[in-house]
This record gives sequence, C-alpha cells and structure tokens, in this order.
Amino acid sequence: MIKKLEMEEEKVPELCVSLYKQYGTTMAGLKAIGYNFDYNEFHDFVHGRLPYELLKPDPFLKTLLHSLPIRKVIFTNADKNHADIVLRRLGLEDCFEGIICFETLNPTNEDDSSADDSNTEIFDYYTCITCPDSQLELPSPKVVCKPLEKAYEQVFEMANINPQKTLFFDDSIRNIRTGKSIGLHTVWVGTSQQTDSAGYALESIHNIRQALPELWEAADEKVDNILHSREVPVETTVIA
Repeated sequence: MIKKLEMEEEKVPELCVSLYKQYGTTMAGLKAIGYNFDYNEFHDFVHGRLPYELLKPDPFLKTLLHSLPIRKVIFTNADKNHADIVLRRLGLEDCFEGIICFETLNPTNEDDSSADDSNTEIFDYYTCITCPDSQLELPSPKVVCKPLEKAYEQVFEMANINPQKTLFFDDSIRNIRTGKSIGLHTVWVGTSQQTDSAGYALESIHNIRQALPELWEAADEKVDNILHSREVPVETTVIA
C-alpha cells in the first residue's frame, strides 16, 4: 500500500483495520474508495508473506469430513490459489464438493475495468474515520465478499443451496451475524462463547461430531428437521 498506492506510511495500519471492518476485506475497502490495482498482484503480495509451512496435515479432520454424509462447500473471501494451498497443506483437497472464492464472486477481469477506475477520484477515507463530525458519505462496495448479504445470496444460487437446510461455519462473528440474518444455521468456530447470532459455538472444528452427532445418524432429507429441533444456541467445549 505504501509503495504501490503511495499511501502515507503512518496512516496505513489504521486504514487497513478500518477498511477491513467496513468493507469485509482491506482490498474491498481500497477498491471502494477509488484505488486501482490488479487483484492478482494484491493477493500474491499479501498471501506470499504467509508462513504456509506452519500448516500440517490434519488426518483427524479429513476422516471427520469424509464421514459426514452431507454436501460440503467452501465459501471464502480469499482467492482460489490461497484456498488450494491451505487445503493441500492440511491434506483436505478431496473433502469438499467445491470452492466459492474471490474469483467466483468477482469474475470481472481487472483489465476490463482498469480504464474506468484510472480516472476515479480517491475518496478521503482517512478524514472520514478520524473526524467524527465529517459529513462524508462512505462509497458503496465494489467487491463482493463476506459479510455482504449479496455474497451469501450469490453462493446460494451458484451452489444450489437452501439456507434453511444449511449449516454455516465461520470464525468471524460478523460473518456469522449476516449468515443468521439471511436464514442460515450458524456455527461460530474458535470459541465457546454463546451469542444469539450463532446456533452453535465450537472451540475447535474438530468438535463437530460432539456438537451435532445427529448429522452422522440421519439421512440428508432429515437434516432440516434436526436443525430446526434446537431452538436455543448450543455451546460445546469438548476438546478433540
């Protein structure tokens, strides 16, 4: 952001966090406020700095997912390359029916829109967030990603998903809130903290079977009945 977009270095940390919170990802925020850059370059730079080598195969999770007799689809804000690398590192490449990622939800070729973006005026976002009395109106999103409802709606259509018969796992409470608001049955992963937005809370993804044993015991057509049979949030702290 400092080199490519010529931003002031001291403003970058605050902008990154604020754009992430406002638009779902920092990249989505940068696009919304008028910056023009190549999506692939951005992803390559950000993900190229990640320590993928720390990810190890997870045979327990692989067995668990293979034994789960329902459709499993990945829905991520990341690009396809990042998702593929993570799945390979974890040994989970064959555990999911498909991956809905950044490119799936934002199929427009960057070259097609670069001419339009080149003359776009950069919105003074920093002033907007640092001056409480600012009357500036935030620009609308240009990138489709969680937690925007539009992203979920596109996923439902692309993957032929009925939200009322679907469990949505995520480690972000804002994504969970959107999921709940549009009819998904939600599972907040990484915490045992109860919230009205999450029907279930799992300390670890490994705890799925302890929290929802019925999914292994029922046929697909019974899943809807199982999900609706629990009217209050369920919390599990089982350590696997």
